[in-house]
Amino acid sequence: MALLECSHISYTRDDKAIIEDLDLGVESGDFISIVGPSGSGKSTLLKLCCDLISPTKGDILFHNQSVDTYIPTDLRKKISYCLQTPYLFGDKVIENIEFPFAIRNEAHDQQRVEDLFSAFQMTTDFLQKDVKNLSGGEKQRIALIRSLLFQPEILLLDEVTSALDVANTQIVEDVIVKLNNAGTTLLWITHNPEQSRRYANKLLTIDSGKVKSLEVIR
Repeated sequence: MALLECSHISYTRDDKAIIEDLDLGVESGDFISIVGPSGSGKSTLLKLCCDLISPTKGDILFHNQSVDTYIPTDLRKKISYCLQTPYLFGDKVIENIEFPFAIRNEAHDQQRVEDLFSAFQMTTDFLQKDVKNLSGGEKQRIALIRSLLFQPEILLLDEVTSALDVANTQIVEDVIVKLNNAGTTLLWITHNPEQSRRYANKLLTIDSGKVKSLEVIR
């Protein structure tokens, strides 16, 4: 049984078909790279998978249960989505780090925070920094830390390294690979052909809202 299953899903916006009759089964532990031309529906697929938008037709099942039957906040604790352009709220970085604990009514785990900042090669001095003074790369890493304070079952990444330099890209890739090795299922969008094959076990190519191919790499 697939961990996440898209069955004949379509999504139409403004009378334009973005996703058309798409089928996809995601197994637990998969690392799937999603590639395809700009505007082919890649980002829309990720948004559908975490119920940020609902399919016009078809079903999406998570643990064999329709995603629209989950309480949205509960679903997004299990399926985490990171945007290409990171969004941080509030004034200070610490507000973003405290939020995942607050919505779960969990005590702040400083060791987990320190471990993630270390993994992303940042110091916890960043906790008191103003969000508006961070670089794009710093914002992206903070957004990823926020998503990973509680390890999700599925992590959806939408070109999260596209605006990063080589060094920061490698840092993010290293964390993502370790996360996958620890059991998190990954779907990530990339336009980099080499990156798309470097770590993934499957390569999904989407064109015009349809699956063009699903290649098993390893």
